[in-house]
Amino acid sequence: MKMKRRIKIAALSMSIFLFASMLPTGAASAVEKDKSPGMNSNKLLNVAHRGASGHAPEHTLASYKLGDEMKGDYIEIDLQMTKDGKLIAMHDESVDRTTNGTGLVKDYTLEQLKELDAGSWFNEKYPEKANPAYEGLQVPTLEQVLQTFGKDARYYIETKSPEVYPGMEEELLRILNKYNLTGVNERSSKVLIQSFSQESLLKMHNLDPNLPLIQLISYKEPATISEGELQELTEYAVGVGMSASKIDETYVQKVRSAGLLIHPYTVNEKEQMMRLLDWGVTGMFTNYPDLLSDVLHGE
Repeated sequence: MKMKRRIKIAALSMSIFLFASMLPTGAASAVEKDKSPGMNSNKLLNVAHRGASGHAPEHTLASYKLGDEMKGDYIEIDLQMTKDGKLIAMHDESVDRTTNGTGLVKDYTLEQLKELDAGSWFNEKYPEKANPAYEGLQVPTLEQVLQTFGKDARYYIETKSPEVYPGMEEELLRILNKYNLTGVNERSSKVLIQSFSQESLLKMHNLDPNLPLIQLISYKEPATISEGELQELTEYAVGVGMSASKIDETYVQKVRSAGLLIHPYTVNEKEQMMRLLDWGVTGMFTNYPDLLSDVLHGE
C-alpha cells in the first residue's frame, strides 16, 4: 500500500518513545499517556476471520458464536453502511455473494436488508458443512453483535470502503461509546480498529487517540517496508496486517523491531500457522479458530 507521506516525528518525540519502550509497562504507560493505547505484544491473537467462517456463513451471529466457542480471541467484523445510516456486518459492498439479494448495501435500508437470506448460500456452496439452521439467517447490525456478545468479548472491526460511507467513523465511535467499549488498559483492548484506508484510521485517531488502530497494507509483490514507513505508522497505529502469503521472516522481524504488532491474514493451514509463529507474528486471522487454538496449545 502506498501511504501518503506525512511530516516526520520530531527527534524529541522519538527519544521519548524509545525511552518509554524500555521502561516497565506501568512506567511506559505513564510516559505515553494519551499517545497510544497499551497492548500486550506477548499475547498471540487468534482472530476468527468473519467469525468461524470455515464452518458457518461469514458475518452472521452463527459464525461469530462458533468463533467464540472455538477459542477465538477476537470476533472480526467488516463494516458496511445502509441507506439509512446503519452499520452492518458484511465484507462486500454488494449483497450478491452472501445473500439471496442483489445490489449495493448503500442502496438498501436496514429493514430491506433484514429481509434477505444470509445463510442459505453457505449450504449450497459447502454441502458437506450444510446445516438447516443456517437457512434464513439475517445480516446482523454492529449493535446486534455487541448486544449478543457484550463486554466479555473482543472485537476486531474494519472500516470497509469508508470513502463510500461518509460519517462511518463517527457512527462507529458513537456505538462503541454507547456500549462502553472505548476504554483501554495497559495490557489489552476490547476493540481493535483496522482499515486499508489510512485516511479512515487517521480520522479515528483524531476522534479518539486511545483507540488501538491496525493499518492494513496491500502488497502485489513480496512485502517490503522502509524505516520511514514504519516511523510514520507508529504515529497513529499499534500494528499492521497484510496477506500472509506476501511476507517473510525478515519482514516480520523488521515490523516487530519497530514496536508494532503484526497480524497476517488469512491463515488456514497448520504448517503456515506454525511457520508464522516461528517468524514472530503476534497473531493471525483464520477461518478455523479451532485449528489455530490447537496449534497455539501445541496440539
